[in-house]
Amino acid sequence: IADQLERWTPATAANRYRSLRAFFKWAVEEGEISPDSSPMANMKVPKIPEKAVRVLTGDEITSLLAACKGSSFEARRDLAILRMFVTTGARRQEIATLRFDPENPLENDIDLDQGVARVLGKGGRDRLLPLDPRTIKALDRYLRIRARHPHNDMRWLWLGKKGRLTEDGLRQMLERRAEKAGLGHIHLHQLRHTFAHHWLLEGGSESDLMRIAGWKSQEMVRKYASSTAQERAIKASRRFGLGSRI
Repeated sequence: IADQLERWTPATAANRYRSLRAFFKWAVEEGEISPDSSPMANMKVPKIPEKAVRVLTGDEITSLLAACKGSSFEARRDLAILRMFVTTGARRQEIATLRFDPENPLENDIDLDQGVARVLGKGGRDRLLPLDPRTIKALDRYLRIRARHPHNDMRWLWLGKKGRLTEDGLRQMLERRAEKAGLGHIHLHQLRHTFAHHWLLEGGSESDLMRIAGWKSQEMVRKYASSTAQERAIKASRRFGLGSRI
């Protein structure tokens, strides 16, 4: 672990630590080694310093969505994808693996009538994401033009020129749209951080955020919200502080 900390980031060292801990726990349970001889005894996980993740402002989000203006297949698709990321906070894999098969409810993840999308999260747990009216409209416009796509018989929701749009395709799409919007480099996970920040900024509850984001631990809320906590604290002080009432 000391060697890992010298050569790599604390996060990498922590990942190695967790793998070793799992292995030696198995070795103890199987009787391969005694608990006292485990090299993991009395070891502590390397501390990972908090790294601030830049979230997008409201104006930046508007610019990013405006970069998808148009009626072409790519424009409609990209707007629907970006609205899904920004307004649901879903993970990249969850968005990439959405399926569309209205004739088979078991393999159809989009229900515009109910205004929900079903995603498969970590641990094989699925959950429903609420869709706002503008995202529903963007999806509806995309689905209508998707019906004329050469690969519209595929079960995957997002299509590209050669068939399914992969996770890497989503990444490349975001880079193109962000460059067009003049926002510089943006990665997809920033949109998840942005969703969490704006949810809490507007007074949304942490328990509801955990359910929508697919988190089982309160620690994940703290992790995603810590880098922008000061901004929310200032806004809360201006709204609820004594100075605004005297």
